[in-house]
Amino acid sequence: MSRLDVGTGSEADRRVVGGRNWILGVLTSIYLVNFIDRQILAILLPQVKAEFDLSDTYLGLLVGPTFALFYATMGLPLALLADRVNRRRLIAASLALFSLMTIACGLVLQFWQLVIARILTGVGEAGTGPASQTMITDLFPAERRGRAQAIYATGANLGVLVAFAAGGFIAQAWGWRAAFIAAGLPGLVLTVVLLVTVRDPQRGAHDRIVVADPAPPFSKVMLQLWRSRAFRWTTLGACSTCFTAYSLGSFFPMFLARSHGLSTAEIGMVMALIMGVCGGLATYAAGHFADRLGRSEPRWYSWVPAIAAALPLPLAPICFLVGDTGIAIAAAIIPLSLTAAFIGPTITIIQRLVPVRSRATAVATLILIDNIIGLGLGPQFVGIASDLWRPALGEDSLRYAMLAATMGSVVSVFGFVMAARHVRGDIAIREASAAAAPNG
Repeated sequence: MSRLDVGTGSEADRRVVGGRNWILGVLTSIYLVNFIDRQILAILLPQVKAEFDLSDTYLGLLVGPTFALFYATMGLPLALLADRVNRRRLIAASLALFSLMTIACGLVLQFWQLVIARILTGVGEAGTGPASQTMITDLFPAERRGRAQAIYATGANLGVLVAFAAGGFIAQAWGWRAAFIAAGLPGLVLTVVLLVTVRDPQRGAHDRIVVADPAPPFSKVMLQLWRSRAFRWTTLGACSTCFTAYSLGSFFPMFLARSHGLSTAEIGMVMALIMGVCGGLATYAAGHFADRLGRSEPRWYSWVPAIAAALPLPLAPICFLVGDTGIAIAAAIIPLSLTAAFIGPTITIIQRLVPVRSRATAVATLILIDNIIGLGLGPQFVGIASDLWRPALGEDSLRYAMLAATMGSVVSVFGFVMAARHVRGDIAIREASAAAAPNG
C-alpha cells in the first residue's frame, strides 16, 4: 500500500516538535548566506567596474545572466534529485560549493575568472532552494505553511541586510576582494551545523500520507503544471515581480552612488535598513496575512502578492526622477521592501497544486522561469538601457532605465489577479486526484 494514514495534524506536530523550529532556523540561515553571496556583488559593482574598466552592459551581464542562467537551469535537475534523495545532504553539498566559489570571487585576477566563479556560485545555490522549501512544507501543517515559508523567505532580506551593511563597510575599508572572502566563510560553518544537527523530515507527514511510491517522471510533472491555469498565471506574476525586484536590487546601489553621490558605506546602510529590516518585516507580513486570510479563501495567496506588486507603482517615478536624496530614498522604501513579499504565498500555493513527491520539481520550475526572466533579463535590461540612453541622458540614463524596469510590476499584478481566478478550482482538482490516486 503506497499511502498510509499518519493520523491527525496534532499527532504529526508532536513527532516533529522540538526539532521543527530549529530546522526552519537552520534552513533560513542557509538562505540568508545564499543571499549574502548572491547580492553582495551589487554593493561592490562600483569597485569592480573601476578595477576591470567595465561598461554598465558588462555589469548587468555579471550580475544577471552569468549567475541566473546556471542558477536557474541547474535548479531543475537538482530539484528532481531532491524529490528522490536525502535533501539534507544535497543542501549541504550545494552550500559548501557556493560558499567556496564566493571566496574564489575574492581571489580572481581577471574578469573572466570572476565570471566563472559567479557561474559556479549560481550552480551551488541552485541546490538549496527547492529542497529547503519542500522540507519546510513537510515540517508544518497547511494552515501554517505561508508563515513558515515567509520566515524562510526573510532570509533573503536578512542576507541583503548583511551583504549591504557589512559588505559596504568591508569594501570601503579593505576592498571588494575582502568582502567576497568574508561573505563566503559563514556558509562553510553552516554546512557543518546542517550535517550535525538536522534530519530530513518525513515527506507528506502533514498531508496525512506517507508516500512510498517513487517520484513521478519529469514529463508527468510538467504536464500537471501545464494543465494548471493557476500555476501558469502565478508563474507570470512571480517572474514579472522578479524582473523588477532584481533590476532594483542590483542597480539601486549604483544609482545612489551615481545620481546622489553616496559613499559605499552610506549606500550599504541605506540598502540594509530598507531591504533588510523593512523588507524582512514586509516579507513575513505577506506570509502571515496570506495564511490568516487564506484559511477560508485560498485566493488570498494570489491577492496578497498582487497587492505587494501594485503598491510600489505610484512611488517609482518619485524615487527615480527627483533630485533630492532624502525624498528619493523615502520613496524607495515601499518598492524595495516588497521585493520578496511574493515568495511565501507563492511557494505555498504552488506546492498545493502538485503531488507530494513533485513539490521540489514544481518549485524549481517556478524558480527556473523566475530567474531566467527576473535575474537573467532584469539587470541586463537595465545595463543595456542605461548604456543606450547615455548619449542623450548622460549620467541620468540609469534613472530612466530603472524606472522602465518597474513596469514589470504592472504585468505582475495582472498575473496574480488572473491566478486568483483559478486557484480554488485547481486546488480542488488536485485534492480530488490525491484522494483517488495511490501516489498522493
